[in-house]
Amino acid sequence: MPRKAALFVLPLVVGLSPTVPLSAAPPAAKAALSLKPVQQAVRYQRVPASEVDSCRVVDLEGDWAGWEVTTADGTPLRRFADTNGDKKVDLWCYFDQGVEVYRDVDGDFNGKADQYRWLGTAGTRWALDDNEDGTIDSWKQISAEEATAELVAALADADVERFERLVLSDEELAALGFAPGEAKKLAQQLQEARQRFADFAKQQNSVQAGARWVQFAAAKPGVLPSGALGLSSDLKVYENVVAMFENEGESGQLVVGTLVQVGDAWRLIDLPQVVGEDMVARSSGYFFTPMRAATTALPSEGQDQQAQKLVVQLEKIDQRLATAGPAELPKLNAARADVVEQLALAASTPADRQAWVQQLVDTVTVAIQEGAYPDGTTRLRKISRELAGNNKALRSYVDFQVISAEYATRLQGSKSEDFPKIQEWYLENLTEFVERYESTPEAGKAMLQLALSKEFEAKEKEALQWYRRVAKEFPGETAGAKAAGAVRRLDSVGKSLDLRGETIDGKSFRLSSLRGRPVVLHYWAAWCEPCKQDMRRLRQLQAQYQKAGLEIVGVSVDSTREDAAEFLRANPLPWTQLFAEGGMEGSRLANELGVQTLPTMLLIDKSGKVVQHNVQVAQLGEELDELLR
Repeated sequence: MPRKAALFVLPLVVGLSPTVPLSAAPPAAKAALSLKPVQQAVRYQRVPASEVDSCRVVDLEGDWAGWEVTTADGTPLRRFADTNGDKKVDLWCYFDQGVEVYRDVDGDFNGKADQYRWLGTAGTRWALDDNEDGTIDSWKQISAEEATAELVAALADADVERFERLVLSDEELAALGFAPGEAKKLAQQLQEARQRFADFAKQQNSVQAGARWVQFAAAKPGVLPSGALGLSSDLKVYENVVAMFENEGESGQLVVGTLVQVGDAWRLIDLPQVVGEDMVARSSGYFFTPMRAATTALPSEGQDQQAQKLVVQLEKIDQRLATAGPAELPKLNAARADVVEQLALAASTPADRQAWVQQLVDTVTVAIQEGAYPDGTTRLRKISRELAGNNKALRSYVDFQVISAEYATRLQGSKSEDFPKIQEWYLENLTEFVERYESTPEAGKAMLQLALSKEFEAKEKEALQWYRRVAKEFPGETAGAKAAGAVRRLDSVGKSLDLRGETIDGKSFRLSSLRGRPVVLHYWAAWCEPCKQDMRRLRQLQAQYQKAGLEIVGVSVDSTREDAAEFLRANPLPWTQLFAEGGMEGSRLANELGVQTLPTMLLIDKSGKVVQHNVQVAQLGEELDELLR
C-alpha cells in the first residue's frame, strides 16, 4: 500500500481523507504538516517542531475547495484541494520558501494518487502511476537535464526499473515512423540496453550509492527533419550528452550519449558509459556525425573565436583531402592532425578534450591503414605521451590503436615468408598490452584477438581460456558477448544448436525447423570475397546432396539490411538468408556464436547436433560424405 493510502486512514489526518467531506472542520496544522509526498527525496520546506503551533490552516479562495497551511507570516507550506467539486481531496501540494515544488495528484478521483509532479524550482518532471501503488510507471514529462539526473540515480541504486523508464519504449519508437531498417537497428540497441543495464550497473564502481547529480553538459540540440531516415515528423536530438556527478566528494562524468525528445519527455537510446580509471567513453553522435557534434561543443566564450578558426581550417583540409592525389595525402593528413590536436588542447572540459583526442586517434589510424600517412604511427605515440598522459583509460585506447596501426603497416607490402615474424610481434605486443591495461575495454579486444589466433593455430584449449576470461571480465559488453558466443561455438560439437532469427525479408526462422536434414550454417557479408567463392561451391554441394536433403542457411553480417539485400538481388541464392542489425561487431546472430572472421561455417547433422564448428569449404564435401554414410 502506498504511503498516501496509509496516511488517509490515520485519525491524525481526519479532514484530509477522501472519505471525509470537506465540510468537516479543517485539520490541525500539526496533522496537516505530518503528511509526506508519495515520492521520496522530494525537497520541500519542513517546519521545526517549535514553530508548528504558530502555523495557520486557512480555507482556499477561488475555484478550488480545501485548505492551505501557511507560516505565521502567510508563506504557503502545504495545500490540499478538491479540484472537481466532489468534496474529497484530490490534490496534495508541497511548497519551498513559498514556491510550489511538488504535488501528488489523484487524476481519476478515487482517493489514491496516480500522478506526481515536480514544479517551480524543483524541475519539470511529471510522472504517471497507472496502478496507484506509489511506484512511477512512466514519465509523461521530463527534461533532458532531469533525465540524466534520473540516470545517475538509477546507476547509484542499480535500479533497473528506474533506468527502463528513461529508455525510449517500443511504442514510442514505432510512433516516430523511422524507416524499417533504421527502426530495427534502434530496436535492437534499445533491447540490448535494457538487457545489459543490470550487469553494467554491478560492474561499474564509479557511480556509487549516494552519488549526486551535479550538472548536464552537451552542445546545443539539433533537429532531424521530417523525412530523414523515414521520420514522420521532426525529431529533436541531443548528441554527446555528459552528466557530471559527485560521489563522496569526488567528481565524475557519465557519458549518456544521445537523447531524443518524444512529446514532453527526453529519452535514452543506449547504455551510458563511465569516464573513470578503467573506462573511457566512446562518445559519438548516433544521428549526427562526431565531427559536427564535436565542432558545436565550443565550451567557453573565450575560446569560441579560436576554436571557430580551427574548425574552418579543418573544413578546408577535409575539402582538399576529398580530391587530393596520393602524393598530397601524407602532408594533408599531418596538417589535419595538427589542427585537431590544437582543438583538443583548446577544449575547456574533459569531455570535449576526450572527444577531440578520440577523433584525432581514429582519423590518424584510418589514414595509416589506407597507406596515406607514413608517419602516422609516430604521431599516435606522441598523442599517447602528450595528450593521453596519465589517463589510463584514454591511453589504453590510444596505445591499442598504435599496435593495430603498426601491425597494418608491417603487413603492407610484406612477403608471405615475413608473416610468421609479423604475427609473432603482433601477439607479443597484444599480450604485453593486456598485462599493462588489464580491465580496460581495449584489453578485452586484445584478448579476443589472442583467442582468435589460438583458434587459427588449432589450439582450442588455449583459445577457450582467453574467451572465457573475456566473457568473465567483460559481462554485458560487446567483447564479453562475443567471447561467450565463441565459447558456445567451440564447445558445440555433439550438442544441439537452435539458432533463432529473422530472414532477410522479415520472416521468423528457427534452425530446429530443419531437423531431419543435414544443415550448413554459412556466415558471410557482401564485402567478403572468400564468402562469394564459398557460395559457388555451396551451390554445387546443394545440388550434389539434394536427395540427402541438404539445407544451407546463410547469415549475413553486413552493416545494413539493404547492403545484404542488394547483393542477393544481384546474386540470388536458393537458400534461407538470415539478418540481424549490427554488422560483424554487434549483430546478435554473430555474437551468439562468437563469429569474428568470415567466412565461418558450421556443419549440423540431421538430429540438430553440431558436427564441425568451423569447417572449410574445401573439406565440406568429404565431411558430408562421412556424415551421410
